[in-house]
Amino acid sequence: MNNFLSLAINAQGGLDQWRKFSTVSAHLKVGGVLWGVKGQGGTIENVDVKVNLLEQKVSHIPNDQWHTNYTPDRIAIETSSGDVVEEMYNPRLSYLGHTWATPWSNLQLAYFSGYAMWNYFNTPYQFTRPGFEIREIEPWHENDEIWRRFKVRWPKDIHTHSQYQILYINPSHLISRLDYDVEVSGNVSCAHYLSGYEEVSGIKLATKRVVFLKNKDNTPDADSPIVVSIDLMDIEFN
Repeated sequence: MNNFLSLAINAQGGLDQWRKFSTVSAHLKVGGVLWGVKGQGGTIENVDVKVNLLEQKVSHIPNDQWHTNYTPDRIAIETSSGDVVEEMYNPRLSYLGHTWATPWSNLQLAYFSGYAMWNYFNTPYQFTRPGFEIREIEPWHENDEIWRRFKVRWPKDIHTHSQYQILYINPSHLISRLDYDVEVSGNVSCAHYLSGYEEVSGIKLATKRVVFLKNKDNTPDADSPIVVSIDLMDIEFN
């Protein structure tokens, strides 16, 4: 196993422990300016989420009346009884020509939120799947620490923000930061910070995520509003 994988996976609980579970659920409190820019302010501000750890399937559940049903090739909004309210196939194609300011439909919001949460919960364990390419690059100094950095290439069958992303691990071997370009929003560059690690069922998860725009010198643009914030609670593995 790649040295990065071994360090990061073991720090978060280990592959053997992870493989005991097939789903994880949590309650999310979501903030940041992105949702208002996209015309979706408050839509998923307080929401439950259920993530499949074996397949790319995610459901956001804002209330007992409807939920989303995410897979990479199809996104749907369904009633609690499973009736389809809206659906779209090949949703990634619907973002062609989008910029930071382009509004999102309900289905586009559901697709973005679906693939994002699937990746957030499944990293770093998903890197043991076929098709990922990982190489270490020069370290980064931040918060009076030296963070090792790894450039990761996602396989095309796993939908995510961008095919190439950079992960930073701190001296405790936990992921502290993640850099990517948001392809579905005009390739805006972001620095995504992870903190508040808590152990649940033997697995350590970051319970706080904050995303900033990224400057050209690789620093976060702390003078701009927070793009996205996510607080996780009531986490449960099954």
